[in-house]
Amino acid sequence: MRNLCMKVSYDGTHYNGFQTQPDGRTIQDQLEKAIKMLSDEDVKIIASGRTDAGVHAYGQVFNFLTQSHIPVERWPMALNTRLPDDIVVREAIEVPELFHARYSAKQKTYRYTVNANQFIDVFQRHTQFHHHGKLNIEAMQRAIKHFIGTYDFTSFASRRSTKTSHIRTLFDAYMVVDKSMCRSSTYDQGVIHTYVTGSGFLQHMVRIMMGTLLEVGEGKKSPDDITAIIAAEDRSKAGPTAVSKGLILWDVEYNDFPKKTF
Repeated sequence: MRNLCMKVSYDGTHYNGFQTQPDGRTIQDQLEKAIKMLSDEDVKIIASGRTDAGVHAYGQVFNFLTQSHIPVERWPMALNTRLPDDIVVREAIEVPELFHARYSAKQKTYRYTVNANQFIDVFQRHTQFHHHGKLNIEAMQRAIKHFIGTYDFTSFASRRSTKTSHIRTLFDAYMVVDKSMCRSSTYDQGVIHTYVTGSGFLQHMVRIMMGTLLEVGEGKKSPDDITAIIAAEDRSKAGPTAVSKGLILWDVEYNDFPKKTF
């Protein structure tokens, strides 16, 4: 029995999230179907984490056990010919039997993208949240630093969260503003990419953080309010949950294999 680990990118626009659901089309369903077509095996893949409906991934990681003798380097191309165009397996390696895509993960990075230009980018409309109003980006950049550290993030967790503990550690959080598509003499502010890296994340955590940061940008909250919102451990104190389409699972890091591969 071999344990294969793969990295997959997908556009989640037309899927009901990653994890198999009885009433919806999911990324997991498509991957397992492709594996069945290739190796004639019924497998259950293990992912580094779930992504909600409409959420995307650039570097989602999953693993599964197989008895197939197909060389590991041939799996990505073979699976991609059997997958929809909006799902692409980018890498594959063989890992130790005890490797687990979720439990072996060291840290994850999410990226949330806000288009702060006056008009929507028609080519990126499925992966960006368009905010045409004026934002105080400098205030948002000050606010996001308050998230770095180990805290109880109950204020930034879905009310439906079933986790016994909401304590999480964020190692880094920052914004990059791309002004390459800004038009001169307009209200364009650029495309804001927010990166958040942590040991783990709660349901809707990054999206609620973004909804709160957008309120800071709109002047509804101050940057220093973030500290009090975290301390409150009360979901009602934070901002709204930002729309799903702006969120991408950007990267997952492990200690178990070479950096040059994953």
